[in-house]
Amino acid sequence: MAIYTRKGDRGKTSLFDGTKVSKSSLRIEAVGHIDELNTLIGVCLLYIKDKSIRSELEKIQNDLFEIGGALAFPHKMPVETVYKRPKQFEELIDALTKKLPPLNNFILPGGGEAGAFLHLARTVCRRAERQIAGLSKKAHSTSSGQEKIDPEILVYLNRLSDLLFTMARFANHKERKKEKIWRKR
Repeated sequence: MAIYTRKGDRGKTSLFDGTKVSKSSLRIEAVGHIDELNTLIGVCLLYIKDKSIRSELEKIQNDLFEIGGALAFPHKMPVETVYKRPKQFEELIDALTKKLPPLNNFILPGGGEAGAFLHLARTVCRRAERQIAGLSKKAHSTSSGQEKIDPEILVYLNRLSDLLFTMARFANHKERKKEKIWRKR
């Protein structure tokens, strides 16, 4: 089976239900942001040594694959497998935070390689969340239902970005990489 189809050579692509859309549509951009986030988490895995964090990131990759699929299938709702995940993320955030020094200031993204890539993944996650929020807003202003998305995807992404921030801090802490405090100039 060839990876190429030549069907997308003119700026159009098909959703899972066969609907043809522009590759620049909000929905396809949202799918692309989720794919980019998933790929970046794969890069993070190259640098993460902690087995429990690695395991969680691999679960997140599977979640994101399902979310991307749901976004590419306009009438597929809900994405039930991600409903329980924000609560699980909160529990993990709380557990990791207990192992970290208190956060009393804004910190600059960076640290070690793992921490820096996790911070980058957090920003890509936030971008995906903003894009999907725009898609969701458009869904409420159109009667076609074409842009309808599961609102729990936004909850998932919001909590995921918090988790990625906490994981970045945790990775830096474990690697003894000092967090740089933001200083107003």
